[in-house]
Amino acid sequence: MDQTLLDTLTTWRRHLHAHPEVSLQEQETARFVCARLAELGIPFEAGIGGHGVVATLHRGGSNRAVGLRADMDALPIAEATGLPYASTSPGVMHACGHDGHTTSLLGAAALLARDPGWTGTVHFVFQPAEEGSGGALAMLADGLLARFPMERIFGYHNWPGLPPGTVAVHDGPVMAAGARLALEVRGRSGHAALPHETRDPMIAAAHLLLALQSIVSRETSPLDSAVISIATMEAGSAANQISDRALMRGTMRTLREPVREATEAALHRMAEGVGRTFGVEIDVTIRRGVTVTANRPQDAALAAEAAAGAGLAVRRDLAPAMTGEDFGWFLQEIPGAFVWIGNGDGPGLHNAGYDYNDAILPAASGFLAATARRALGG
Repeated sequence: MDQTLLDTLTTWRRHLHAHPEVSLQEQETARFVCARLAELGIPFEAGIGGHGVVATLHRGGSNRAVGLRADMDALPIAEATGLPYASTSPGVMHACGHDGHTTSLLGAAALLARDPGWTGTVHFVFQPAEEGSGGALAMLADGLLARFPMERIFGYHNWPGLPPGTVAVHDGPVMAAGARLALEVRGRSGHAALPHETRDPMIAAAHLLLALQSIVSRETSPLDSAVISIATMEAGSAANQISDRALMRGTMRTLREPVREATEAALHRMAEGVGRTFGVEIDVTIRRGVTVTANRPQDAALAAEAAAGAGLAVRRDLAPAMTGEDFGWFLQEIPGAFVWIGNGDGPGLHNAGYDYNDAILPAASGFLAATARRALGG
């Protein structure tokens, strides 16, 4: 990538960083993407699955097609970086690097537009609402694959702690399936000095919270991965009253569908048992979120070969992460691969001090472009 393009991409990325929009509200981000695509002379369609944009480059001589995807939304986090291009939207920031993902996909489009050495079709998928709002599913429901047919799809996430520009490629699971948990314990309220006249939901909730941890430690194989984290507990409003209700909320993560189903069944079973033990009622709500993001070995190999061919360092030895990514929904429909590209040292994802590393834009754009060329030629 020449310095002029890098400078342009850096300017674009910092503009997006300064003007973040949360899931389902990415109007201005989508308009910015469309304006940049128009400057590059690349045709596009907007309004797909919400604020999604799909641009297309076609070169005659081949009927093969590949997709490249980036996400566009930001998070409801107050930025604390102090950067000159920090968020101008109070309480909203690009704490996950989607500004960099979007910009690097624009960079890949620029690289491929000026390169005559490939044939076929590349679809550039700019996805809204990745952060738990179903953007991938919305684009699929809006006919993404029928309107823009593609044999495979590829994407990446920047990865703090991994050396800048290093590409980590997994065979199989990359990121976990997720679910939101809500456990409501309903007891009988009363005076705190007369506990025998009540059914204390907080005691039951405390026992349930501890019991749930045994699902991972005693019911899940040590060779599998699972997470159950209860992150909030709400109960009571007065120091001298035992409440009639306690509510716990949290998250569940797994890497394999059988583990997911077994974990959900164990959670229901333990809630029923604790409820009977303490004479309370416990309602369990499990709202499934993203599916597991898992690469097919042959597509992972293609991505690794493309990265190496582009002169990038490649790692094949990293374990998957228990964080979630809705790119997995695309991989449920068509083959492809999702990789990590090192962001270097610094604050982690979803941290108020995080910033995407502009120095990795050449690696990220170069990886995406190289992967498209290899997929079309292979």
